[in-house]
Amino acid sequence: MNKSAVSDHLENTAKNEEAAKLMEALIASETRYRRLFESAKDGILILDAETGKIVDVNPFLIKLLGYSKQNLIEKSIWEIGAFKDVFENKVKFLELQQKEYVRYDDLPLVTSNGGEIHVEFISNVYLANKIKVIQCNIRDNTQNWEIKKQAVESEEKFRTITENSADAIFITDKTGKYIYVNKQAVDLLGYSKEELLSFTIADISPKTRVEEYMQTFQQLFISGSSYTEIELVKKNGSLTDADLNAVLLPNGWVYASCRDISKRKLLENDLIKAKNKAEESDRLKSAFLANMSHEIRTPMNGILGFTELLRTADLTGSEQENFINIIEKSGARLLNLINDIISISKIEANETEINLSEIDIKVQLKDICNFFSLEAEKKNLTISFKSDLPANESIIKTDSIKLYAVLSNLVKNAIKFTSKGFIEIGYTKNDNFFEFYVKDSGIGIPDEIKKMIFERFRQGSESLTRNYEGAGLGLSISKAYVEILGGKIWVENNSHQNGYTSGATFYFTIPNLPLSKTINLSKLTALVKTTKTETRQLNILLVEDDNTSALLITKMLEKFSGKITLASTGFEAIEFCHRDPDIDLVLMDIKMPGMNGYETTRKIREFNTRLIIIAQTAFALAGDREKSLAAGCNDYISKPIRRVNLEKLINKYFSVLTTAC
Repeated sequence: MNKSAVSDHLENTAKNEEAAKLMEALIASETRYRRLFESAKDGILILDAETGKIVDVNPFLIKLLGYSKQNLIEKSIWEIGAFKDVFENKVKFLELQQKEYVRYDDLPLVTSNGGEIHVEFISNVYLANKIKVIQCNIRDNTQNWEIKKQAVESEEKFRTITENSADAIFITDKTGKYIYVNKQAVDLLGYSKEELLSFTIADISPKTRVEEYMQTFQQLFISGSSYTEIELVKKNGSLTDADLNAVLLPNGWVYASCRDISKRKLLENDLIKAKNKAEESDRLKSAFLANMSHEIRTPMNGILGFTELLRTADLTGSEQENFINIIEKSGARLLNLINDIISISKIEANETEINLSEIDIKVQLKDICNFFSLEAEKKNLTISFKSDLPANESIIKTDSIKLYAVLSNLVKNAIKFTSKGFIEIGYTKNDNFFEFYVKDSGIGIPDEIKKMIFERFRQGSESLTRNYEGAGLGLSISKAYVEILGGKIWVENNSHQNGYTSGATFYFTIPNLPLSKTINLSKLTALVKTTKTETRQLNILLVEDDNTSALLITKMLEKFSGKITLASTGFEAIEFCHRDPDIDLVLMDIKMPGMNGYETTRKIREFNTRLIIIAQTAFALAGDREKSLAAGCNDYISKPIRRVNLEKLINKYFSVLTTAC
């Protein structure tokens, strides 16, 4: 063998050995791959990338799908029941062909027995023995899918429950930031869901309570739950009351439900106020009854006690005079109490009427000053009237009786609670109303009871009730009258010096009503003009059904009359007036059996317009004077009748006794 041949032989031998080694390595690699392929715990499917036919399938996938290997090999993937719905119309297979890597996290497959599994599907395209193949790795993910499905269902149930809950639901993270709110939370606060999810607890808490609420929130991570009442700030800035029920969730979030309790809180507050008012009313009732008993028994004690003493035979003239004065004052005090009770009863029953007339208020205020001047002098007080308005602006249209009652009550109060100094009354005027005031230098009124003194049966405090006489009705009557007339009433302390007040000023207003072009005169002015003026004894008809009153009035009239006729009914009065045309004066009782005094007067006026008729009644209520005048009476006097008042009234119409007053 020549040298060249030897060289070729050695070269061929080396190549054969290398080829053998490569073949051996290939076989070993194929063996390893096959072992991995056969023992893999994931399903492996090898597809021909061009035709989609199954080239190979490992045992795990056969077991997973339930098909035999013979049922799979050489069939197209979309012909296999498990993949038929997934790769229908070859749409998904085209995706496997065109992309080197495809992943489906949740691919539903139907097994040979009709069961459904969910798999994770991953495909890779590569060359195997110069053939383009697609290797599909399939991992059973059914268990995880079930867990995920249950979580989704649980989430849906949670949202269904919370969104349909009657309560507002909030979920926050550990920092207090909202991560979930339901529709009721949006409706409760007025914010959008997006706005709330950008907020923390502090953003919907009142500024004054942020620190308190954050402490409660932090305490949740220790206690695990909390129930409390809170205030929440709405989008419009208002506050709403809510009860809060919060629990700590396992993941560290906080679940809280809130219910709007604003209406309940209002109801609770109303109930508390009603309870307090009922207790206060009960206390006032007891105080009123005790005070009323005192106010009635005290003057009655004076009347009955000193009446009995007058029977003593050895009394001196001055003692008798003193006792009579005491009886008179006690009677006046009792009468004032009765008048106040009647007035407040009519106010409570909404039976108070308004009778408007035009009066000169400057004259009325001066009369009030004169009337109370003696009472003020007894306490060394000065009482004065002040107004800078000209006389032509002092005419006012209002209910004169109610206005007089208000001013009188305020002046009486000022005298009662002022031990030294002065009392001043006056008024001012603008386009809409008149403002009156009564100012004193008395004890003043603490701020906390300024409103209370206008309530029924109050005098500022129960201690005042004990220190000063009176039922505590004057200011409440005054307030009611002022409001009926369309005004308002209030009180202010004058000034403070060294912690002491220097008196108080009561103010009240009444509307400035338009006046008539001319001042109205009484309808019966003509009758007054025809009144007899000669000095002589009068022929008087007394219409009175009460024997005691008839005896008393007859005694008062003796100095005026040579003839006093008594009629006990309206029918008798009409008959007497028919029979005796020379009767000068009729004192007409209003309340009588059968025909009352108003109707009797109207009947008499049908045939006698000259006769002077003065109404006399025990009612003494606001509006009685006007009713009497409307019925045809010339004037009016209320019971109990005082001799001096009756004498003044008779002398107003007859010059009988010029020295009678």
